[in-house]
Order: sequence, then C-alpha cells, then structure tokens
Amino acid sequence: MTYSGDILDDFDKAKRGPAYPTVPATPGLLVEERASHFCGDVVKADARAVVLRDRNGREREFVMRPGAFLIEGKPVTLVRPTPGPVVAGPKVTASGSVAAARLPHSRARMAAASRIWVEGKHDAELVEHVWGDDLREAGIVVEPMHGLDDVVAMVAEFRPGSDRKLGILVDHLVAGSKEARLAAQVSGPAVLVTGHPFVDVWAGVWPRVMGLQEWPTVPRGVPWKEGMCAALGVDVAGFWPRLRNTVHSYADLRPELVGAVEQLIDFVTVG
Repeated sequence: MTYSGDILDDFDKAKRGPAYPTVPATPGLLVEERASHFCGDVVKADARAVVLRDRNGREREFVMRPGAFLIEGKPVTLVRPTPGPVVAGPKVTASGSVAAARLPHSRARMAAASRIWVEGKHDAELVEHVWGDDLREAGIVVEPMHGLDDVVAMVAEFRPGSDRKLGILVDHLVAGSKEARLAAQVSGPAVLVTGHPFVDVWAGVWPRVMGLQEWPTVPRGVPWKEGMCAALGVDVAGFWPRLRNTVHSYADLRPELVGAVEQLIDFVTVG
C-alpha cells in the first residue's frame, strides 16, 4: 500500500472500500442490480430503495446500497433524484433535434390520430429511446404490431386518411422479400412504409457500441437473435436491455434505420 503521508487517513479510506460514482435514479434509467442480475428501467425511487421494471413488466424493489447497480457494465451508486430548476431554452434530443424545454404547468400534447407501427416490442423501445422526445412533442404514438403477417387487415381496420396517417417501419425490407410484397399492398397516400435491410432491429445498432467490429455471422436457418447471442456467449433475455442502454443517440444507429424512422416521423407529423 502506498501512503499519502497520513497513515491514519489512508487506513480509514481503505476500510471504507471503493468509492462509486453516484447517479440519480431518474424514471426510465436502465440499470442492472449486481447481485440478482435483474435488468430494468427505474420506475420510482425514495431515499432508501428503487423500483425497477424489466422488459416483461415485472417490478422489483432494491435497496440503494453503494455500488449495487451497473450502468453500461460499470458499478454505480443510485441516489434519490432531486428536483432541479426548470431551465428555459432549447435542448438537443437523442435524435439530434432541438426541442423547447417544458414548463411545469404545461400540458402534455394529446395523442394525434396518426400512428407509427413497428414490427415488435424491441423496435418500439428503440424508437422511443432515441426519438421519444420528438414523438411526445408531436403527440405521435408508436405501437408494436408483433409481426407483419396481418398488416393488410390491420391497415384496413385503421382506416387511414388525410387526417389519420399511418407510418409503418419494417425489418428486412429488401426487394423480392415477403415484407416488400406486403408493403406494396398497403402503401398509399395516407400510408407510408419504410424499412431497413437488417433481419432484426438489433442489427440496426452499430456493433461498436458493444466493443465489436461486426455482429457475428449466424448460420442460415438459425434464429438471428439466438444465434448471435450464442456466438457472443450471452443470454438472449438479458442482452437487449444491455444493448439498448448503449445507444445514446441516433449516431449509435445505422443510417439505414435512422433514415427510415425519420421519414416516418416527417410523414405523420407534416400536414
């Protein structure tokens, strides 16, 4: 042990253990509890404990002990957030746009009739993660379809029109695919279908955010998520929260995905 000059101070610091950075437990923050490996978004926190909700909607309460949580794989100490002053003026959102700060007395925008549909829950979470501020400002709701097979009937039931537009984000939208054929059947003046070439939205995240040069190659016939996670030696259920948490802005996403989403936002928000 190297001493700083006051041996009693050095022993006192060593006895206290390592110092972890403190992070306010703000709602929506994605963390992992170290002992249980439970990953989830912060729902609420008080001076003693924090409640997390995982991707399946399960909630658990954990005591906020020093270093008890991980953010991006690094141990932190969660603390109860303190309300700060409202700062007027513009802020830059994760999508790169500028949004005006809301005042405490301002009302949330009512949901518009127009919608954006995406194929699955993870697509919806990623769009919300990056473009959520923009969508809330416009009152646009993003809804998962849980697959594209019934999209023709779903669009007919939605009854799109000039004041009720529909944008649809499709995975693996390439020429000659089933997805492309279905997209052609529903596209119209009030329905815009865009997509990206990746077999799954996970692949729309740059692999560099996980310290990789590229995503592993998955053999034909093997489900992409399962095959990719097997190649990386990680659990499928726990990998998505970790991956999503590494996305801090649109710059962490492939341009094909960014462009497809922003086309849809422009379409459903421009009169």
